[in-house]
Amino acid sequence: MKTSNVLLLILVLLYINASTEWPTHTVCKEDNLEIYYKSCDPQQDFAFSIDRCSDITTHTFNIRAAAVLRHSIKELYVKLDMIINGKTVLTYKETLCGPGHSKLIFCGMKKGEHFYYEGPVTLGIKEIPQGDYTLSAKLTNQDHVTVACADFTVKNYLDY
Repeated sequence: MKTSNVLLLILVLLYINASTEWPTHTVCKEDNLEIYYKSCDPQQDFAFSIDRCSDITTHTFNIRAAAVLRHSIKELYVKLDMIINGKTVLTYKETLCGPGHSKLIFCGMKKGEHFYYEGPVTLGIKEIPQGDYTLSAKLTNQDHVTVACADFTVKNYLDY
């Protein structure tokens, strides 16, 4: 009996190590708007949610995000790419943490710490572009190492 338990454990561990993709998570799915995400960091998944899809089209909405940091954050940079039919059509870059930039709650966090944020976010857009597209988000630190990475699939059929 013990041998079969050991074999089962080994198979489970091998399966976990052989898995190369994280699952696709649903952020929200309402009437004409669906948003999904998948971590593109092969070593770490993370948690992300919002209350309702319809909140995104308002000026400010609430999110929840959590992860265990694999790298310290002294400086943090975000790069967003909007991808339609496999082609990048829009790129946005911003420094979130660093010298001369406002401190966010996660600036200065160390490797191994648990990051958790629950609160308001303002995107600064009045409407979400219609259609099916991917929004690729990548956060890198001062060492140019990926802190978090995700591909968001947006399906928006809302008629503004």
